[in-house]
Amino acid sequence: MNRTSLTLLGLALAACIGAATAAPIAYKTPDEVAAFKPGPNVDVVKNNCSACHSVDYVVTQPPMKDKKGFWQAEVTKMIKVYGAPIDDADVGKIVDYLAATY
Repeated sequence: MNRTSLTLLGLALAACIGAATAAPIAYKTPDEVAAFKPGPNVDVVKNNCSACHSVDYVVTQPPMKDKKGFWQAEVTKMIKVYGAPIDDADVGKIVDYLAATY
């Protein structure tokens, strides 16, 4: 065996030993401090948005001039880029709620 092969074999062995002896990492996420404000279609928003991320993520979005356009783009991104399983019938309800509320 040449030197490169021995080095690679040693690294692979070290990685296997490290993976076999590694302890699982446990961490506690912070408690949720935000809640969706009451309003029309809040349940649709809760059922769709809370499945993937916290309310804090939604309510801390920066202020914008075109709220409806911003939220439409965000919901579309969640569906097309991240694969959010949001029904077409719910998209407008979510956008309307978020634009009116945040």
